[in-house]
Amino acid sequence: MGYDATVLRRARERLDRERRDREDRSAALKTKLFAQIPELSDIDRQLRGTMLDVIAASLRSGSDPTPAVQVLRDKNMALQDRQAQLLREAGYPEDALDNAPMCKKCGDTGWQGGKMCECLQALCAQEQVKELSKVLDLGEQSFDSFSLEWYSPLPWPGEAASPRENMEFLCELCMNYAQKFGKFYFQNLFLTGDPGLGKTFLSACIAKVVAENGFSVVYDTAVNVFAQFEEQKFGKAVQDGREAQEETRRYLGCDLLILDDLGSEMTTAFTQSALYTLVNSRLVSGKSTVISSNLSIDGVRERYNGQTASRLAGEYRILRFYGEDIRLQRKARL
Repeated sequence: MGYDATVLRRARERLDRERRDREDRSAALKTKLFAQIPELSDIDRQLRGTMLDVIAASLRSGSDPTPAVQVLRDKNMALQDRQAQLLREAGYPEDALDNAPMCKKCGDTGWQGGKMCECLQALCAQEQVKELSKVLDLGEQSFDSFSLEWYSPLPWPGEAASPRENMEFLCELCMNYAQKFGKFYFQNLFLTGDPGLGKTFLSACIAKVVAENGFSVVYDTAVNVFAQFEEQKFGKAVQDGREAQEETRRYLGCDLLILDDLGSEMTTAFTQSALYTLVNSRLVSGKSTVISSNLSIDGVRERYNGQTASRLAGEYRILRFYGEDIRLQRKARL
């Protein structure tokens, strides 16, 4: 899962803060208990005597360390039993002084060897959702709040299904795509239809679920995406170029890219090339993409090129939206 640097940094900072907070709480509790029950302090001091000290002393004297180790082990067990008893009598759990890590799998480091631990993955998922919340209203945009009331149950010209029947199907497909992300039988989606029919809303719903399930998600408009590609290639300011380069890496490397409102940008030879590079690169690397657009596949072919349209038609599940503009319906009710 290719989380971008910002998301990963924030997640690691949270993990570090939580570890420090736990250590501080443990130290404060130990100080309090040692003041209340001096015997606990004495037991702790004795338990700090290490097995290595005993072995080293035995080796220096030339004797077998095994009997000394056994004596120390028995003594330590007795001390631990007494410590547990004192803690129970004081109303605390037996492991109150253990300062055990929150995550036993990684010891609160966030990594198991070279693999990211589940605890850090969970924090990354939370930070990913926060990042998406900067551009999306994830509180309002969810599959649970998606309403079919704006879609007519009446027949629609030239279509076998009514707008409502069509949207029931599309909503269910998008929800399954999000919930089964990476295992769904469609890897990429192309949402096409007139403005105001819910394409952006469903895209946001997909983004939320996929991010919450621990995958890296980048959501951006076509205007912003192509602006970053252009800045990377032609920008004169070094800092701006570096930032644009980082953004384009995110677009190419994330588990799911949601490219919203394709066709709203100014079409140039560069944007035509950039779109093909983006689509083709993600297909080659096996990354998933959701594109929403007012353009049909034929419109994509006319505006961009046949190669891009061929990739979309062949590798994307085309979802057609139709019906009456929801924004206009809401305005009419005011």
